[in-house]
Amino acid sequence: MTLTSALNSAMTGLTAASKQTAVVSDNVANALTPGYRRRAVELSTNAYSSGVQVGAVTRTLDPAIQKSVRAAEATYSGATVTADFHKRMSDLIGSVKDDFSLAQRLTDVESALIEATSLPHSDARLNDLSMQAEELVVSINAAADGLSDLRNSSEESIAHLVRDLQANLQAVDNINDEILAAKIGGLDTAPLEDQRDNLVDAINKVIPVQIHNRDNQSIALYTSNGVKLLDGSPAEINFDETAIVTPFMTIDNGMLSGLEIDGRTIDTTLNGALGGGEMAAHFHVRDVAAVQAQQDLDVFAGNLIERFQSATVDPTITAGQTGLFTDNNSAYDPANQTSISKRIQLNTSVSLSGDGETWRLRDGMHASGIGDKGDTTILNAYGDALSDPQTVSSNGIGSGAYSAYDIVSNILTHHTQETTWGENERAYASTIFQEMQKRELEMGVDTDAELQTLIVLERIYGANARMLRAIDEMLDQLMRI
Repeated sequence: MTLTSALNSAMTGLTAASKQTAVVSDNVANALTPGYRRRAVELSTNAYSSGVQVGAVTRTLDPAIQKSVRAAEATYSGATVTADFHKRMSDLIGSVKDDFSLAQRLTDVESALIEATSLPHSDARLNDLSMQAEELVVSINAAADGLSDLRNSSEESIAHLVRDLQANLQAVDNINDEILAAKIGGLDTAPLEDQRDNLVDAINKVIPVQIHNRDNQSIALYTSNGVKLLDGSPAEINFDETAIVTPFMTIDNGMLSGLEIDGRTIDTTLNGALGGGEMAAHFHVRDVAAVQAQQDLDVFAGNLIERFQSATVDPTITAGQTGLFTDNNSAYDPANQTSISKRIQLNTSVSLSGDGETWRLRDGMHASGIGDKGDTTILNAYGDALSDPQTVSSNGIGSGAYSAYDIVSNILTHHTQETTWGENERAYASTIFQEMQKRELEMGVDTDAELQTLIVLERIYGANARMLRAIDEMLDQLMRI
């Protein structure tokens, strides 16, 4: 080995050790930085001269594990949206053991009715029956209002996700250009690639993506069903947010906006073109789950009004007149059932917040005056009306002939089951996601290993420095000859 080759080997060794030390230091410093990928320096022998050749700084990354993590996160994000909806819906209507559930409110009406029937001349008991009926109506209204809030929240979430999605796609496109410029300039592209991965992670939570590598380290993004999101330029995503979503509005009747990507209408169902994720879950809540829950409440409220709006129950009622419960002070109309759960009221004639004529509970809603205070005919008919099987149909109630107690029980049971299933789906998705994250983290920065590497680099640096000193001494001796 000549002195020149020895000098070159020592110099390149120092350069390599210095570069590796800087990279290891970055690894240790960013050990807890979210989205940071462990760096390593590519080293190779020099084909044309002695010494080591320092290559590019690469990121430690397993594409298969990264893909699995993203798929698991998208599933978990979607499951969380639907589970949260069912949990909050179940809270609104209550559970079987809840003292303030719809079922318990109906039971309270039954109990007050029994008490009033046993002592029909008691104003106190008639007042209590009025109060319990009012509480039932208030609970139905509150559940309907809460459901409306949940549906509007999903509408707002979709609009927010669309804005973020468009911004993140543009940011990824910009970073593609920055990586190309850095590569041309011979600069380290790893930090930019980390930023891009973080943006792709955020996009993937909203809409699961497929990643396709293009020339010059740029990437293209497509949905799992092949819809372009980014390839050379970002797709244009359109969604027209509705300020206030009412129960009358659906995507089917055109009163609510769907999603368009580059002018193409996208199937937003859970198994549609979006392929899962948060956005598909919010569309499911807005267009399916909340609509079905609204139908359940409306069927219950409408049926409750109809049960007591009959001359068989109250002989003082004639065609077109109201019974114990009303549709915003009007008689029940089967053709106007949508959103009736928000409009159901106790007849103002017997409401303590209205006329307060609770004697009409005993004598009839439209009686001309107080009748026999010992007459329990109408009160008994009220009890029969609650128990009478009537044919109804909805997703949560089912189809068949049910009593009022059966209807409300079926609603509670259905939503309790939906909540349980939703929580199980979320728990399962969470377990898979955590397991995938754990595998990904195993490929991350191990500070103990990095510190051991620093010790080795210190020795390598010292050895190359001693080599330089030895060469310097040899050159001094040659100069003195």
